[in-house]
Order: sequence, then C-alpha cells, then structure tokens
Amino acid sequence: MLKTHGTIILFLMLFIMACNPTGFNHNDPDSYPVYEGTDLGVSYTPEETMFKLWAPTASEVLLRLYKSGNGGEAEKTIKLKKDKQGVWESTQKGDLANTYYTFQVKVDDLWFAEVPGPYATAVGVNGKRGMVIDMTTTHPEGWENHVRPALESPIDIILYELHIRDFSIHSNSGMQHKGKYLAFTEKGTKTPCENASGIDHLKEMGVTHVHLLPAFDYRSIDETQLNKPHYNWGYDPQNYNVPEGSYATNPFQGEVRIKEFKQMVQALHEAGIRVVLDVVYNHVGNPAKQSFQQTVPGYYFRFNTDGSYSNSSGCGNETASERAMMRKYMIESVLFWAKEYKLDGFRFDLMGIHDINTMNLLAEALHKYDSSIFIYGEGWTAGDSPLPVEKRAIKQNMPKVYGVAAFSDEIRDGIKGHWNDLKTRGFVSGETGQEESVKFGIVAATQHPQVDYNAVNYSNSAWSNQPAQTINYVSCHDNNTLWDKLLMSAPESSVAERIRMSKMANAIVLTSQGVPFLHAGVEFLRSKREVENSFESPDSINWIDWSMKDKHADVVEYYKSLIQMRKEHPAFKMPTADLLSTHLEFMDLEPGLVGYTITQNANGDTWENIMVLFNANKTKVPFIIDEKAWTMAFNLEKGYHRDGLKVKGKFMLDPISAYVFYK
Repeated sequence: MLKTHGTIILFLMLFIMACNPTGFNHNDPDSYPVYEGTDLGVSYTPEETMFKLWAPTASEVLLRLYKSGNGGEAEKTIKLKKDKQGVWESTQKGDLANTYYTFQVKVDDLWFAEVPGPYATAVGVNGKRGMVIDMTTTHPEGWENHVRPALESPIDIILYELHIRDFSIHSNSGMQHKGKYLAFTEKGTKTPCENASGIDHLKEMGVTHVHLLPAFDYRSIDETQLNKPHYNWGYDPQNYNVPEGSYATNPFQGEVRIKEFKQMVQALHEAGIRVVLDVVYNHVGNPAKQSFQQTVPGYYFRFNTDGSYSNSSGCGNETASERAMMRKYMIESVLFWAKEYKLDGFRFDLMGIHDINTMNLLAEALHKYDSSIFIYGEGWTAGDSPLPVEKRAIKQNMPKVYGVAAFSDEIRDGIKGHWNDLKTRGFVSGETGQEESVKFGIVAATQHPQVDYNAVNYSNSAWSNQPAQTINYVSCHDNNTLWDKLLMSAPESSVAERIRMSKMANAIVLTSQGVPFLHAGVEFLRSKREVENSFESPDSINWIDWSMKDKHADVVEYYKSLIQMRKEHPAFKMPTADLLSTHLEFMDLEPGLVGYTITQNANGDTWENIMVLFNANKTKVPFIIDEKAWTMAFNLEKGYHRDGLKVKGKFMLDPISAYVFYK
C-alpha cells in the first residue's frame, strides 16, 4: 500500500512540474522556497488571528473554522491568499479564542485532506482540528515565575525513563488521576504498605531528570473512547507541538491537555526534578493522514527510487531532516517545547535518521536559549536510509556532533547480553569476553589507553568527545526489562543470584563515567512478564506495580544509596576525556572480573584514591589489596555506607559482587 501511494505521489509531482507556474522545480524539493519567518500556524490576539501555512506546491488553500474539535459543519470557509516564500495566509478579525480550524490544500486538481497543519499548538479530540488559543490562559498558578531546578553540569544528570500511563495506572499506585498528567501533581501518595509512591518516590530516589516517553499528540489512541482499554508507547506522531490528549482529564477541550501538561512539569520542577521529552521527528504515524504529507506532498519524507517511502525507521516512512523546511520545523518545534512548556531536555528517537548538520544547528539553537538543556538520542537507525552514512547522526559520527549525547549499546549488551537474542548472557550473568565492552562504557565511550577496542561489541573505536556525550544504561522501555532478561538468559540461577546480577548491573552504570540512565521500576526489579516489545500490550504488562516496592524495599534502598554515592563523589563524574584518562586506571584481572582505580582526588573528590571492583563469577575470588588499608564504602549488601570495613592484604570477593573502596 505504501509503495503504491508513494508512486502516485511521485507521478503527481512530475505532472505538476509540467504545469508549473511558480518558477521552481516541483520535482526537486530542495528547490522549494524557504520561509524565513517564525510565525507559521496561528498567531492570536484578542483583536485578530493570523493563519499561515507553508504550501509552495498548492494552487489553492482553504481555511475552515469550526465551533468544536469534532463533528459539525464548518461555520466559515476562507480562501487563503498566497504570499511570498510559499506561504498562504489570512487574517481574521475578532476574538477567535477556542475556535477550531483546519487547512485544506489543493495541488493542481487534487484536494488533499483537512488537517490542522504541521504548526498546530492546540487541537481538538484526536488531533483532527487545530485550535486557536490564548496560551496565557493555560498557565497554572505561579507558572510565569517558577524556574527550572539548578543544574551545574550535564555530567551531574541521572536520567529516569518513564511512561506517563505506567506511572499511576495500577490500582495500588495511591494516585487518583490514574494514567494522567495530573498524577504527577499528587503528593503524599503511598504504596499498599505505606511507602512513598508517585512523585514522592521519584524525589526520594534522587534522580535529576525524568525522561517521559512520547507525550506529543500521537494517533494510535482513540481519545473519544478512553473508557475502553487502550495503550501505546506513543511512537506514532500526529501533531508534534501539542500534548497527547489521552493523558488529559478532558481531551475534547483543547486547552485542558496543555494546562495539565504544564502542571505536571511544574510539579516535577518543584520536586527538584527536570523533565525530558522523548521526541520522534524521524517518522510519522501515518503519512497519508498526517499534516506533512497533506500540505506539501513529497517534501517532508525520503523516498526510494521506485517512489515508495524509504523506511529506516522501521515504521513505514522516514522524514528528511536535511530539507530546509523540515530542519527549520524541528528546530522551531523543540524551541517551542522548551519555551512554552519549560522542558529541560529532549531524547531523539532513532537519531541516526537525522543528519548531522540538523542536530548541530538544533543543539546550537536550544543552548543559545538555555545552555542547561540536555539533548541525547539513539545513535542508530532501524534500517538503511537514502541519507549517506557519513551524514547520519549515528554513534560513529558523534565526534562531528556537538552538544548532543548518544546511548552506549556497547555497555548495555556487554552487561546483560544481546538485546535481540534472549538466551545470550552478559558480564553480570557470567559470560566471559564482555569485559572490554564494560570497560568501554566505564570510560564513557571515550579514548582510553587500556581499552582494547577490537574486543568491544558494536564499535572498534571510541566515539565520544567527552564523557557527557555518552548515555550508559542497561535497560529501557525497549526490549525486556532487566529482570526479565536475566530470568530468560540465566534460568538456572536462583532468585537471590539474579537479584545480585540486577544490582551489579546498575552499580556498573552508576559508577561509570558519562550520564547514567535508569528504566522506571528497575529499582524494585520490574517485570513485564517476559513481553519483549510491549508498545501496545495492556496495562497489566506495562504498569508499575507499586507493591513491588514494598516487596523489594531493600533493593530500593540500595539504589537510593548508590545514587547518593554518585552525587557525593565527583570522581565518578569527570567532565573531560583528558581527566578521565589521566586519573582512571584499569587493573589486569582474570575473566569475570573488572576493576579500576581513580586516583589523586580526581575532579576534586574528597576521596584521594578510589578502587572499584566487579566480580561476575558465581564463586568467591581472592583479591590482593595492598598493605595500606582501604575503607569499603559500597557493596551489594549494604549499598553506600560511609563508615565501612577497613581491609588490606588478601580479600575474598563474594560471588556476583560489586565493591567501592577508598583511602
């Protein structure tokens, strides 16, 4: 179907070129005029509203005004006038606040669908119509004056990835606004055993940033039928600049989702937590019905030579970030979210689909607005792309990408085993040969003289300029949870052993250089019942079961202490690759062991010398510590304990264990 649709589009573009009265080549999207203004979409004042749509190939554009976001006939239909640089516009007098609208584009003799246009910032139910809105009316009390939590350096970040619905939907969450933005505003909520849940739990954990899975308006949930079971991660974009309606208490009124999203951000900020939004500019949910293709057909996407959509996203299409107006769109979109919603960071889905130049310009624009905004993404694609490899924002090209970080799948799979082979083991589950991949992550994918890059999975060289350019992690929403992966890859292990493996996995992550990333619920051994790809599984698979916090309270305390140790000791957060290679030295150890020292009060740490050891063997292993005593500050049993046991000489490393010593 996609191939046929793409062929029709290509034919249409060729036909238009033959009848072209505009002076530019319709068959060459790179020749399309570029609009230099920043006012596309709707510009509202109480006196008048200006509507602008960039549609350079259109021969006619209609604007329709509606009373509601769905149903009913248009109250008014207006022909837009063509202005310069491919823009069509109309100014309507009077106060149009809360009026809904659509654009409809005619290309030659073909009328496309009614859509809200790419630049809509408010929509009705299911995002089918845009909405004229006075954004100041959506501000919660105190919004204008509230500020982001302080952040001294990106290396201080601890990310916590969370799906909005998962967070509160379970009956035992203690939250009233289940599955909604407003659940994040509820203080004092409790688990069944009266432990903190909700936002109090996040604050208690000590994470600095909550990474929200996509919360822009996506297409897979019918917002008119929220009384029926529904679920999706949200990686199927519909309206990029509008919050998703299924998380709002009323998706029919366009202003509600906007205000409640802001209330969520404000509550997290007041708890000392910054907010990252997962953004998916690399593809759309359905190009045949989405605004890009319905306003400028063929422009915003990449195509194969046969006219079909190229598909490096694995979702049926991919956008063309290298095109001037797509690049401009992405930059203006993230700036809008940063300014209007006070977001503190953006995680780019399949960032490798975007070109390097776009990511650099986007990072430059965001950091000019606020240098503390954190930008990171997946440094790969899901398939091949017409965009040349050397232009893609993939891991191997990260030395050419500035102010943007990427995930290290090297340490991820080195720790737990291959993401797509459920039976494979990693370092913590006893697989030897993974030590160099673990070391690669410990030095945050930077150049270090003691890492054998030829023995690292997926990469044969360093790809990170500085530690903060690397995200270290062992699990996320994709694939199995850490607990489920360990259960399937090490089935002969006891529950106690798998708990130790799980704890060791994130001990590696949280003591490594770079930026650590945690999957929500990993601190109490979250399971998805071994479902590997739960993007549309029911709540019963995806929800956070808060009773698990009660059951594994000791593991939760362990994670809290591990995070606290990282926060208190800057030696684990060296800001430059030079500092790291100067102060961090690996030990030459047998298979199943990884160890290193950090010396000379690295990065101003109060500990002069630090020794970190990981034993993945299921047996005790003797280790010789020098004759000057070291103090044990951390192990898997007690977590971080400042006044620990002093050891010297021969020391037996426990099976499946992790230690931090200092002197």
